[in-house]
Amino acid sequence: MSEKILMRASNLTASYAADSGQDVPAVDNVTIEVPEGQILGLAGESGCGKSTMGNALAMIAQPPLYVLTGTMEIDGETIDLSTLDSGANARHRPFRGKVVSMLPQGAMNAVSPTLKIKDLAYDVMRAHDPRVTRAEAMDRANDRLKMLELPTRALDSYAHQLSGGMKQRMVTVISTLLNPRLLIADEPTSALDVSSQKALIEMLLAMIEAKIMAGVIFITHDLPVLSMVTDRLAIMYAGKVVENGRTEDLVHAARHPYTSALLAAVLDPTEETRTKHVLGIPGSPPNLANPPSGCRFHPRCPFAMEICSRKEPAMIDEHGHDVACWWAQENPGAVVPMEVSRV
Repeated sequence: MSEKILMRASNLTASYAADSGQDVPAVDNVTIEVPEGQILGLAGESGCGKSTMGNALAMIAQPPLYVLTGTMEIDGETIDLSTLDSGANARHRPFRGKVVSMLPQGAMNAVSPTLKIKDLAYDVMRAHDPRVTRAEAMDRANDRLKMLELPTRALDSYAHQLSGGMKQRMVTVISTLLNPRLLIADEPTSALDVSSQKALIEMLLAMIEAKIMAGVIFITHDLPVLSMVTDRLAIMYAGKVVENGRTEDLVHAARHPYTSALLAAVLDPTEETRTKHVLGIPGSPPNLANPPSGCRFHPRCPFAMEICSRKEPAMIDEHGHDVACWWAQENPGAVVPMEVSRV
């Protein structure tokens, strides 16, 4: 039985306008999908385009970021993500928050300093449904607070009265008030302690199980967290998705050298943690204003071949496990040797 697709974004390209006059493509012709009822993890080094993709899909891109091309199919609707014309903001507004909602990375800048949390919650819900009452808004906000193990009195606070971790959890409350079909969570656990991380993750899982939300894109550097909570993983490098598949397949049978190197560069909470030798990935990510020809990872790849530097590999579907790599095409079914990928 094939999976029902909640969201499919096709041919997404988003660029930053630079002072030099040359656009810098942070997301370059990417196609990605989220099956209904699942959490998709999006991982990669800093600057690979994860947050840019999240902003584009959430329809909140603002200059100097411009979405040049791309469509998003969700709930039977096809949305043009391009922000080239002045009417884009108004065109996207009905979908933001209710169909696709963004849980942003910067909690400090995401909450108004002049409103109490309860007033902000009411304003968010009323903006999308003028018929909603304050009592209904508070009931839903209190429900989210309980899921995150927060006291209801926190709704009477201003942002400056909350700690950084509480702000992040409050932003989670606000971002999920409208029961969005798809939640894009950008580094949602980065400012939280371990117990708060657990509560947030359990809330997201509970909301999907209860069908309050239909899917999540979880963006983070924390690969051990992704390996525990996601159904699928998409690995980004230099503005492109290079591998995409079931989390278990990518973690235990990576087909792209970058995925293997990324996994080898982090500690995970297993019995082997004390004896694991962790090394960084050699070299540095490329300048996206002038990326390498061919496969963008080839200057750092221990498996690079002559073709890698002159021709970009196509994304190949291997029974639901997608990979864009010449080595993978030359070695069907082979798992990238992790000890070699870390050399």
